Amino acid sequence: MALAVDTECKDTDKIAVAQAFSKAAKTYDQHAAFQRQVGHLLLDKLPHDLSGLKVLDLGCGTGYFTQLLALRGAQVTAFDLSDAMLAVCQSRCANLPVTYSKGDAENLPFEAHSFDLIFSSLALQWCHQLDALMTSLVQVLKSQGKLVYSTLLQGSLIELHSAWQQVDRQYQHVNQFHQIDSLKSAASQSGARQCQLENLQITLNYSSAIELMKDLKGIGATHVSGRSQGLTKPKTLLQVDQAYQVHKNSKGELPATYQVCLGELTK
Repeated sequence: MALAVDTECKDTDKIAVAQAFSKAAKTYDQHAAFQRQVGHLLLDKLPHDLSGLKVLDLGCGTGYFTQLLALRGAQVTAFDLSDAMLAVCQSRCANLPVTYSKGDAENLPFEAHSFDLIFSSLALQWCHQLDALMTSLVQVLKSQGKLVYSTLLQGSLIELHSAWQQVDRQYQHVNQFHQIDSLKSAASQSGARQCQLENLQITLNYSSAIELMKDLKGIGATHVSGRSQGLTKPKTLLQVDQAYQVHKNSKGELPATYQVCLGELTK
């Protein structure tokens, strides 16, 4: 994702992202198998007992991991851009030590030294200015605090991008994601004393490209800056599905490849 984004464009994109996720709040969980797989990889990096720790779940969505963090004993602040997602999260986490805050990760409303731990799974790809973002996240950590995050890297959904290119080259139809070098640079300038980054490739298999796009719509990951909405007609989607067939594997399945970064920063 390009780092040089004018403020008006960035604000417009964030509003559209929030609206897309709000629309998907009720369907998210049934389409979020990949998101849960990645989140559990991140959760496995944490101690089982988080008793007494103040934890920020940045981009909490419907609260699946908010709940798990709270059940480990953490005092969790669930933070998200979408009102509807926070409402589902609040319903899921009733009677748990969770507070709720709406906002943009690139404009955090928290004071410095507020959290022992920040957990953020597959949210940072929606942010533009990585250097400022990482610095602000480290600032709200307490001394010795830790940020653990996952985010998508450039090269994710390469098959879908290729299929769309066969149908329409004029518009962008798959989001561009951060480069690993940009994440390394942001981490090195963040003020963290330790940083570890791990790259993973995760491939899901689908029966059709339309099934994949239904999953993306179901979780709300539909906003692509500059895309023409007129090109999502059923006829066009069938053309994309046909173009996707060149990626079919020996089992007759269509792969969707994700490039994932798991990051750990310690203050």
